[in-house]
Amino acid sequence: MNTLTSILGSAIWAATAQHGEAAHAPAAAAAKAIGVGPWYAVLIPVLPLLGFLLCGLCAAARVKSKLPAWITVGLLAASFGVTVAVYGCVRGGGDQITHTFDWINFAWGEGSGRQLIANFAFYLDGLTCLWMLFVTGLAMLIALYASEYMSHDVGAGYCRFFAAFCLFVFSMACLVMADNLLLLYLGWEGVGLCSYLLIGYFYKRPSAVAAAKKAFIVNRIGDLFLALGIMLCFVHFGTVEYKAIFEQASSYVQAVAAGRADEVPAVAQLIALLLMGGAFGKSAQLPLYVWLPDAMEGPTPVSALIHAATMVTAGVFLVARAYPLFLISEYALPIVAWTGALTALLAATIGMAQFDIKRIMAYSTVSQLGYMFAGLGVLTSAGAAAHVFTHAFFKAMLFLSCGAVMHGFAGQLDLRKLSGVGSMPGWRVVGIAMLVGCLNLAGFPIITAGYWSKDSILGEAFANPQMQAVGWVLLLTAGLTAYYTFRVYFRVFMGPQQYEPGEEHHALEDHAHGDHGHGDEGHAQAHGRAAPAKDAHFHPHAPGWAINTVLAILAVSAFAIIWPLKGIHDASHLGWVGQMVGASTAAFDPQHGVAMYQIASAGPGAAGHAHASFFGFDAHSAMMVVSGVVGIIGIGVAFFLHYAGRTTAATARADAWLPAAGPLAKWAQHKWYVDEFYDFLIRKPLLVLAHLFHIIDQYLVDGLVDALGWLPRGVGRLLRPSQSGELHGYALGMAGGVAVLLIIVFLVAT
Repeated sequence: MNTLTSILGSAIWAATAQHGEAAHAPAAAAAKAIGVGPWYAVLIPVLPLLGFLLCGLCAAARVKSKLPAWITVGLLAASFGVTVAVYGCVRGGGDQITHTFDWINFAWGEGSGRQLIANFAFYLDGLTCLWMLFVTGLAMLIALYASEYMSHDVGAGYCRFFAAFCLFVFSMACLVMADNLLLLYLGWEGVGLCSYLLIGYFYKRPSAVAAAKKAFIVNRIGDLFLALGIMLCFVHFGTVEYKAIFEQASSYVQAVAAGRADEVPAVAQLIALLLMGGAFGKSAQLPLYVWLPDAMEGPTPVSALIHAATMVTAGVFLVARAYPLFLISEYALPIVAWTGALTALLAATIGMAQFDIKRIMAYSTVSQLGYMFAGLGVLTSAGAAAHVFTHAFFKAMLFLSCGAVMHGFAGQLDLRKLSGVGSMPGWRVVGIAMLVGCLNLAGFPIITAGYWSKDSILGEAFANPQMQAVGWVLLLTAGLTAYYTFRVYFRVFMGPQQYEPGEEHHALEDHAHGDHGHGDEGHAQAHGRAAPAKDAHFHPHAPGWAINTVLAILAVSAFAIIWPLKGIHDASHLGWVGQMVGASTAAFDPQHGVAMYQIASAGPGAAGHAHASFFGFDAHSAMMVVSGVVGIIGIGVAFFLHYAGRTTAATARADAWLPAAGPLAKWAQHKWYVDEFYDFLIRKPLLVLAHLFHIIDQYLVDGLVDALGWLPRGVGRLLRPSQSGELHGYALGMAGGVAVLLIIVFLVAT
């Protein structure tokens, strides 16, 4: 039995002894009760689906206005409103299930495991509401942003974009709200399809097509593991419904808590490992992270919604939803923790060396997803969910800010060709939003939500004596994150005002400034103090009201969401996020009514709980200081290397330090050659094998078939002259035959 099992078991015993049975029995009963959910919950996925259909009708009607965007924004706003209403209902009435219609229900015998039931029903609890609140809320804001950002493509492409956008939100709703694993898998594949369609939106660009195919193929690897996990779950538990699975798994949880981990079958433990493989694929964790940075080939609103705030958190949601199954596996959560930590560190080192600001944010997303998985692995599900919640806001803000720069500077994303953007006329809202997002991502202490959510994960990592090495990796990553985040901010938004237009400049020159990509937004132009480095005729287009409004709302929200995080460091006084997530990710002990989440992350006062310290201080209290100091140091290093003394956009003090890094800087710039390694180890051997099988198929298989077809044809060709229909030919043949017979008889007789 491993040490993690011992910690869980002793913590359960300690919490039970400390709080008593009577105190928890009512809470357990309430938590276990599943009520009937409100009928209007079905509107949450139905409204985006209606948007998909209406956008399709707009395409069929050849609509060449912004109508698809306003349809999408309106329906997503309504979906968000319904989500708020459902949250109010769930908050007052506990977990609920809303049954929509019978989807799959058939039996092939009597007894357990001989009936498959998977209804189109929705499981409504705190975890579901938390995810759907930011999925629908951010989708609404990003759709408003996209109404301006995509306006250069008004027409068929505009309709296609918003149709796929709505279909994505519908699929994400099915994934999150499902009350069974099959409906979750339907949504899982749906978001994968929409990701493929939106990454490859610019289908005439080879790089976009290649990125879409790469994302689709890599995700299929993870999806295979998820499918196997669902199948094995049905084989072992005889059901795919969450309620029934968790009820049966509770006996395993009790066995682990009592120190009898050997009573948990290996099959039950394998389920978590397979689900974990699916989660790693969708959430871009080692070794399946390579698709996400390339996904930046899609439009920026796609990057903000799908590849920063929502779809990539599906893997985190899967682990959180199936948390009881992970608690009964001896190896699943440690693997989750270490994979998340190593992914966070690797992606951070790559992000430090990139020059494309959108790609830097992509590697930052991979790194922060690693943080979320590490949080789940070190037994702070509330901390992981809190970081999902805060990351959704500030990372969407960062991507949208980068997209505004890209949009206004003709596709320019190279931080060596932009400087002082934040102080240019018309760009101050973007600059402020970028600063707020960078402060959150860097974990600037006290005033940012990102600091509180990240600190909760770091504190729990150091509080767990078996996970302190993970904590050190995450702490190092926090410093690197602060550095590369403000490397972007100091280079692009501060310093001397200089810029160079991107590759789309010639396309901009072919259109009037008010007609290219801006419609009737009335964009201002940056004049005066901004001194272009190369093209004096180019003037960047500052964003219009839609982009600025969305960025302003997100900037305010990044501060407003601090209050729900209050108390997430203390399991006995969980904040709003902790209260929503804690019970949802718990496996309840029916005898004592003790929530597994609260036990696993019990505070230092719980008797018998192996709670480690950080150099003699309480781990959580120490991390509130240490993580803030580490973040400030990272910001200070970025200030010194990329802002202080810089006189041009192209150069900075950091350039003189690159030779000291030796080949490491080059390796990091080339993403540690992971893609090349995969190409050498996997792609090229498969390509050679494919050509070999092609040769075998062409010359052996097809050759054999062709030979069998040629044989009767050749025989017929040989016999054809003998059937000419000419009498003298037949007579000559008969005479020749008689002559041959006579010769044979003569030879035999002699």
